[in-house]
Amino acid sequence: MKKVLVVGIAVLLAFSLVQCRGGSTKAENELNIGVLVWKYDDAYGSTVRQAMINYAREIGAERGLKINLDLQDANDSMATQTDQATIMFASKPDFVIINVAEVASGKTLVDLAQENGVPFLFYNKEPTEDTRQDTILGPGSIFVGTSPREAGDMQGEILADLYKANPSIDKNGDGTLNYVMFMGEPNNPEAIARSQYSVETAQANGLTLRQLGQTLVCNWDQAAAQDAMTATIAQYGAENIEVVFANNDQMALGALAALNSVGYNTGDAGAPNAVVIGVDAVDGALESIKSGGMTATVKQDGDAMGRANILLAINKIQGRGWLDGTTYSMASDGYSIRIPYAKITQ
Repeated sequence: MKKVLVVGIAVLLAFSLVQCRGGSTKAENELNIGVLVWKYDDAYGSTVRQAMINYAREIGAERGLKINLDLQDANDSMATQTDQATIMFASKPDFVIINVAEVASGKTLVDLAQENGVPFLFYNKEPTEDTRQDTILGPGSIFVGTSPREAGDMQGEILADLYKANPSIDKNGDGTLNYVMFMGEPNNPEAIARSQYSVETAQANGLTLRQLGQTLVCNWDQAAAQDAMTATIAQYGAENIEVVFANNDQMALGALAALNSVGYNTGDAGAPNAVVIGVDAVDGALESIKSGGMTATVKQDGDAMGRANILLAINKIQGRGWLDGTTYSMASDGYSIRIPYAKITQ
């Protein structure tokens, strides 16, 4: 009788240990969502991250759900993000939202997701075209982002409107606007399109442009852009720089800091200016536009993107279609929803 009792207790203990190794039990109304973020100190990315935190709480409360977010900062390192993803996917969350550190390396994360049977989506940084089949289309996932050329088109339109209203932005009056281009990443579809269409759209609106030097690839970083602009000013002279296009506001603000150091775009009466146009409409850019530093930006709606991420994740977890019960529509590419941009000027 004692042997039977001991064996019974041993079986119960073993069963309990198995349960413990599998993690703590979770209520039916509780959702665990992982978020892999390429870097926390990206200003626009921070607005998306905060929106996800806010909407996880707000939408969860509306629907009687407790949504637990596990957010991880890769600090702009694919190796770090891969390590974080290995741990995250092995823990079997209900869903993972991915802001990939390197747009050409998304398959590394998808392989981990599929090995562990965890659904996922990508947002903000779109996997490159040559990896799209393996990262989004094949696995039946989705991308939440923006239309790659729309921000560039709007930058070009802003410049054309500025010139029409004030031709003196052509400081030497030669009929050609000299511009400097700041690019986020060399193989990022958004960066490529913003760089291309800002110029092409301005030209299509009747402007003649001349690029000073090579495109400056600054990886979305403010300090890198400031250093690159300082070197450009030393080479060409601030008086010959008439337009700055930047793929994001942080690079625009970096370029602005270099211009400020030589007395340009200070906001002071009579101070010389170059046109500086960014993308994102982060708080620092909006304040700069108000004070006469930056000229304009194109709003990328981080709040809307964060909300979409949470809604789509909940739908997938609960077995519905990606867009069920939402106001979103699938883009013509069949794998994405695109959050619209808006022009912001003084």
